[in-house]
Amino acid sequence: MIVIQGLILLAIAVVGGYALHKALHRAFRAPRLGAGTDPGDLLVNGQGVRLPTAKGKSLFGWYAPPPAAPDRPSAPALVAIHGWGASADGLLPLAGVLQAAGYGVLLLDARCHGRSDDDSFASLPRFAEDLSAGLAWLRARPEIDPARLGVMGHSVGAGAALLTGSRHPDLAAVVSLAAFAHPEEVMRRTLEGWHVPYRPIGWVINRYVERIIGHRFADIAPVTTVARQQAPVLLLHGTADTVVPIAEMMRLRDAARAAGCVVTAEPLPGVTHEGLDTETGESRLDLAAGTILAFLERHVPVADLERAQADGWQGEELSDPSPERWTPPTSALGSGDVDDDDQDPTVLHG
Repeated sequence: MIVIQGLILLAIAVVGGYALHKALHRAFRAPRLGAGTDPGDLLVNGQGVRLPTAKGKSLFGWYAPPPAAPDRPSAPALVAIHGWGASADGLLPLAGVLQAAGYGVLLLDARCHGRSDDDSFASLPRFAEDLSAGLAWLRARPEIDPARLGVMGHSVGAGAALLTGSRHPDLAAVVSLAAFAHPEEVMRRTLEGWHVPYRPIGWVINRYVERIIGHRFADIAPVTTVARQQAPVLLLHGTADTVVPIAEMMRLRDAARAAGCVVTAEPLPGVTHEGLDTETGESRLDLAAGTILAFLERHVPVADLERAQADGWQGEELSDPSPERWTPPTSALGSGDVDDDDQDPTVLHG
């Protein structure tokens, strides 16, 4: 009888675990936005590209090359990634400002987002893997200086940018837009919004998610990784952000300063988490772009003649890649609704 009872309890546990697995996958799955903007619509000289990332998957990206110029052999560049449920299209206005100033910009769709491949799940560490793939792609471009690369991200993408910066000490700059301080707190706020008590249910869910993504929240938390940066860091955050309070930017700033990192923290007055003006509802990416450009010009200037001359440059002019529009094959679009039995929940939205 005891053996039978034990088998019944084991069966209940297995069924309950499977149900939890499926429920979490559906609850945290990232929505996939369709294509909506082309670089040419915003007067950006850009083209669609595909590049490989981890697990044999491929990423879609908008590449805005630096303008050809006679006063440099190669230019600095940034690879940027969006937030949860968004896509590279939303960052195109930033690319236009940076490209006009002489920088190259690669805007990526993370896996399970936009036009990039689906994967078993999306997470902050996988966003970081995709940023690393973008860095490798930029390093191979002849018009890009591999010693002057930076990363930029929004929300979860900002956390991924900080994680990437902690793994790549050779970066020249890291830009964080509306990063949260700790994923444990983000998950806790989300679960509380769903009226799920943190003790014991929420705590168990968080531990389960850690096991699925293969990382402890404490290890990948921006408040941890911001203190491991070798490159200068720019933290930007809207004062009207109700998703991630601006106080979290201050925590990141203080953690970076305590570790001796070079960090600049700038509030964006009246700007929401999505980068919108609270009064007009219009995008304030122009405000963010100006601050980002000033930061880059201070730490990663486009003109680096001393370096160019040391490399033996004689003044050859570069040609830009074709700005023609890119149409993705339908097989690469995916639905974003992965529902196989072996698929895992997407996590850490923001």
